[in-house]
Amino acid sequence: MRHLPLPLLFALFAVSFALLSACSSLLAMRWRRTIRTIALPLFTLAGVAAVTSGFMVLIHPDSFSLILPFGLPWHNWHIRLDALAGLFLIIVGILSIAAGIHGRSYVHSLERGAESVVALGGFSALFLMGMLLVILADDALLFMIAWELMSLASYFLVAFQHEYAANRRAAFLYLLMAHIGGLLILISFGVLAAFADSQFTFTALRTAELSPLWASIAFTLALIGFGMKAGLVPLHAWLPEAHPVAPSHISALMSGAMLKVAVYGFVRSVFDLNGELQWQWGVVVLFIGSISALMGVLYALMQHDLKRLLAYHSVENLGIIFIGLGLSLLFLATGHYGLGTLALLAALYHSINHALFKGLLFLGAGAILHSTHERDLEQMGGLLRRMPWTGLWFLIGCLSISALPPFNGFISEWLTFQAALSAWQLESGVLRSVIPIAAAVLALTGALAAACFVKVYAVAFLGQARSRHVRRARPAPKGMRVAQGLLAILCIVLGVLPGPTLALLNQISAQLLGHGLPATSINNWLWLIPISNTTASYSAPLLVFALTLTIAALLWLLQRRFIRVRQRRCDAWDCGFIPPNAQMQYSATGFAQPIRRVFGGLFMIEESLNTRSSDGSWRYQLRVGDRAWGLFYLPLVHAVEAAARRVVRLQSGNVRVYLGWTLATLLLLLWLVS
Repeated sequence: MRHLPLPLLFALFAVSFALLSACSSLLAMRWRRTIRTIALPLFTLAGVAAVTSGFMVLIHPDSFSLILPFGLPWHNWHIRLDALAGLFLIIVGILSIAAGIHGRSYVHSLERGAESVVALGGFSALFLMGMLLVILADDALLFMIAWELMSLASYFLVAFQHEYAANRRAAFLYLLMAHIGGLLILISFGVLAAFADSQFTFTALRTAELSPLWASIAFTLALIGFGMKAGLVPLHAWLPEAHPVAPSHISALMSGAMLKVAVYGFVRSVFDLNGELQWQWGVVVLFIGSISALMGVLYALMQHDLKRLLAYHSVENLGIIFIGLGLSLLFLATGHYGLGTLALLAALYHSINHALFKGLLFLGAGAILHSTHERDLEQMGGLLRRMPWTGLWFLIGCLSISALPPFNGFISEWLTFQAALSAWQLESGVLRSVIPIAAAVLALTGALAAACFVKVYAVAFLGQARSRHVRRARPAPKGMRVAQGLLAILCIVLGVLPGPTLALLNQISAQLLGHGLPATSINNWLWLIPISNTTASYSAPLLVFALTLTIAALLWLLQRRFIRVRQRRCDAWDCGFIPPNAQMQYSATGFAQPIRRVFGGLFMIEESLNTRSSDGSWRYQLRVGDRAWGLFYLPLVHAVEAAARRVVRLQSGNVRVYLGWTLATLLLLLWLVS
């Protein structure tokens, strides 16, 4: 161990801490406090080690390899740490630190048996270990083993509250889609290995010489497999079912970290292993990303379950990331390396940003759920007075995900726009027409996302409480507030200082593609100039300075005016009507009604007006369904269930059936041998 490079050593420490956290969780069967005193601190240390390793390899970019004495007799496991892996180690590590801090407060208030606590701590650590090993894997065998570990561990976390039928259904759907995606990824690696002398190391796969047809087949399999895990439309329906039912800090890990592991797998497979890029791939990825972004935000607007709404926004933001990746593929394949690099860096930047603000929002939703026992926006209201710190951190998350300056979400989307608006440099007239359409979809998505989070924050935190639980809400525990504050501060830092962040990300492009952005474009901490001085520039520090001066001047003017004018406090004139109450406030459903009317054809809408049997009052009911269910998921589920019923016949216990299968097997073997 003493001869290992420090970045690789810290990466191995991260994996080891995660494994120790899983093992120590078993002690909670006898001493429940072990989870809070040993397992979760080790979980947090694993995140710290991962972040340290990632920063070290990004600051001094290099690649470090190691062969582990595990695996098959003829194939040991290979691990490799480079700049791309370092970035995603940082993403997973930061979310793990926040989830570990939040999890201590969650476990302390958990009113469940020791077995449930052991399962939560153990599978959380195995989930983290699986994600770390996927990022470090340098051969297809270890990659797939770690991928399955990540999927299986997260399945048990989704099914944590298995006493509810809806949770069991969501967990089954998640496991089914995870295994289908894993199978497609395995076949994609198999196609590459077939042209690499059946070698499964990534070093051998990079040297494989594929024809354009076979390269496209491997790309298609990788896109579907990784896209299924990332929740791209139309493979997304499992995501809003699985993420909301998991514990909130696990939801933050799944949405903020696990989906980025899928992005990492796609970038590693397509940009690194799959040979020469083709512009057709970029068009496909750009189209799927645009549809995912638009449909994700539209479905989010229709939701009033807070965690389900956030899950649909993960579909939206993964669509934005894949818009950047599609632009990068298209520009790189047509020889525009500067624009391709810019689009790739925008996608990677948004990967970090989404991990931070989506982790923050899920942890905020967890704090609300802990204090109010409510996930329904229609039952909330007035939480800012009862949970001021959570309200502040949640507001920062809302502003960040809405891509408003000077927060981090603005930077990555602005860079994506800069790449898309440079489509005039392409020679193909068709491509010059397609890319602006994708940019328009991205602009519409940003506007709808801002509208959605105006709805969320106004309904949940402003106005009056709509239910007894919310009226009795208390501030969240300190650990939950600290975890949210950590991610909120990072959202501000990455929004105010984009230059140093892009300088680190530029190391990835230089190592992965062989070229990066000019140093003059990104090394200036004051100005961000992605293309040229005459095209576009942005200065977050100057914007913050101008906003601070404006707010200070407004406050000074207001103070001077109120000093001069004598104040008299009284009730506002209500035009003679009754005092306002919670029922008069805008509801989440009412806020989204105009958009629902405009885009109604995209949803399965069921509206009804019924009377209550108790008091005879009218009750409005609305159900907005996902059309992807009927088109893709239900036929697949029915096929799996039908196949399972047929397989059951093999275990019927009938001797004649067993003898028949034995005879058929013998005849088949004799025919093959002869």
